Amino acid sequence: MRVLGLMSGTSHDGIDSATVDWSMADGALTGVVEHTGTRPYERELRERILAALPPNPTDMAEVCRLDTLIGQAFADAAEQCGPVDLVCSHGQTLFHWVENGRVRGTLQLGQPAWIAERTGAPVVSDLRVRDVSAGGQGAPLVSYFDLLLLAGLPGASGALNLGGIANLTVRDLGIAYDTGPASALMDAAVSAATGGSFDENGRLAAAGEIHEGLLRDLLAEPYYRELPPKTTGKELFHPGYLARTASPYGLALPDLLATLTALTAETVAMEIRRHRLETVVVSGGGVRNPVLIDMLCKRAPEARILPSDELGVPADAKEAIAFSLFGWLTAHGLPATVAGCTGASGPRILGTITPGRGPLTLPPALQDAPARLIFVGR
Repeated sequence: MRVLGLMSGTSHDGIDSATVDWSMADGALTGVVEHTGTRPYERELRERILAALPPNPTDMAEVCRLDTLIGQAFADAAEQCGPVDLVCSHGQTLFHWVENGRVRGTLQLGQPAWIAERTGAPVVSDLRVRDVSAGGQGAPLVSYFDLLLLAGLPGASGALNLGGIANLTVRDLGIAYDTGPASALMDAAVSAATGGSFDENGRLAAAGEIHEGLLRDLLAEPYYRELPPKTTGKELFHPGYLARTASPYGLALPDLLATLTALTAETVAMEIRRHRLETVVVSGGGVRNPVLIDMLCKRAPEARILPSDELGVPADAKEAIAFSLFGWLTAHGLPATVAGCTGASGPRILGTITPGRGPLTLPPALQDAPARLIFVGR
């Protein structure tokens, strides 16, 4: 079954896509990754998304417009990927409602009807809310994928994704959670100072020096001391948060970025050290930031940092591949969550389905979930 996964994360920079041909045999689910790609948001749309994020005010008229415009952008991305049997679209998270440490609701925009109309394929969407309704955090959903990917690796292993927010899956404990910001605060600093999107290859951070006083203040954030399961996002780590904390120091941009990179490295490394992980499989855009990876390796010297590419999963496309998997699971009537990772009362089949052009026809439901993932070259 060929399933297209579509994902836009907390960097809000574009839409990642991955087409995977899945087949099941003897408890192993084999994926042939046929396509991966990224379609950047048009500048005006990205600016409107960022302007609608908390703590900025917005209104229902703009929410409606964004739901349509993001849906159309996802349809554009899907159209470039060729014919598939099913699409699974995460959409774009605009708000994750967290109150007193508990997730009360979550909102992803990107109307799936536009994708179904353009591609003719049925679309699985709105995946996170089912986990939230079962008492979960709605994140990190990718933990299900991580645990299958890590199965069979020797020693204590984990999976780390470095997007806007960093999340860690610990295999042997069966837990997963957001550790804190990955690029979210770095991107906010670059945007405020230059109007750019990110620090390419960490070049600016490499030219700066870590300010230990600011780093101590940043590490005092209470979120880092909360116990998992937990999740966070730009509801907490937004440009105003950065300005409030960093402005009194008046740092030049390179020094600020060096310090923010150290914050990400340290908040991740202290979790790697806490769980005594021996191998950490890393994915996400942060893998391509050599300054961040170097700091992480120095702060967690006992762990082998392994890009997910070495397991057959392109690091830049892991989450899109994971959502392709979630679409396959939903189509086959199988849950795609791990209660210990999200905090839900039990595993749940995720998403709602928007039919394609023809009658909605799903494959027969399976009784047994895959025990492991295998990726092979096309």
